[in-house]
Amino acid sequence: MAEYKPPFHMTDRITNLVAAICEQVGRITVLSHGNLSPHLKKENRIRTIHSSLAIEQNSLSLEQVTAILDGKRILGNPYEIREVKNAYDTYELMLSLNQYSVEDLLKAHKVMMEDLIPENGKFRSGGVGIFDGDVVVHMAPPAWLVPTQIEDLFAWYKQSNVHPLIKSAIFHYEFEFIHPFADGNGRIGRMWHSVLLGKWNELFFWLPVEELIKDRQKDYYNALGKSDKEADSCSFVELILEIILDTIKEIEVVG
Repeated sequence: MAEYKPPFHMTDRITNLVAAICEQVGRITVLSHGNLSPHLKKENRIRTIHSSLAIEQNSLSLEQVTAILDGKRILGNPYEIREVKNAYDTYELMLSLNQYSVEDLLKAHKVMMEDLIPENGKFRSGGVGIFDGDVVVHMAPPAWLVPTQIEDLFAWYKQSNVHPLIKSAIFHYEFEFIHPFADGNGRIGRMWHSVLLGKWNELFFWLPVEELIKDRQKDYYNALGKSDKEADSCSFVELILEIILDTIKEIEVVG
């Protein structure tokens, strides 16, 4: 059997972005003495959850999400409130998840989608397409291929010598291409990207990258589509690295 290798080509832009991100990571590590304040961690986590769910059409405001996570009662759609609580519980698991474990991926999906969809914690059993209005923009692989494709993707990530900033973005793209779940692919894909980066450098467990993805949502979906058409994740990787760099530049550290 041929070894799985995601289609991707390196560009000077990617090399430069990785260098710039590493420089910023070094700056923050020195200024923060390797540890962000608990307040900043909590604030960034709330912004992350709000943004990731807003991308999925959750209408609750940042203030409402903050109130829910502070244990306050709010007036809002019960389904959307459940989405917030589930996302918080899933992000709380992040540090204990094994980034190479398909079983842990399914566990994270179960917590994220508990009481939201019947197939929580399981790979999808049917076909799925991504639509822009009435137009199919991506037809995911058939359901019977999903378990093997996900196993192959995890195995590739574990043995790949590519820089974690690059290979985590490739993983993110490939994960969305496979679309392994009936629902929740976007929020789990973005969260797992943070898990992969956080295992490389703990700072990434607390970066609200999803906030800038939300602000550049059209670019995000365009880059996914472009990479689909080109059968190469390069365009998506470039965009994600730009977003990470912009996010990390905004982190203010009080030494």
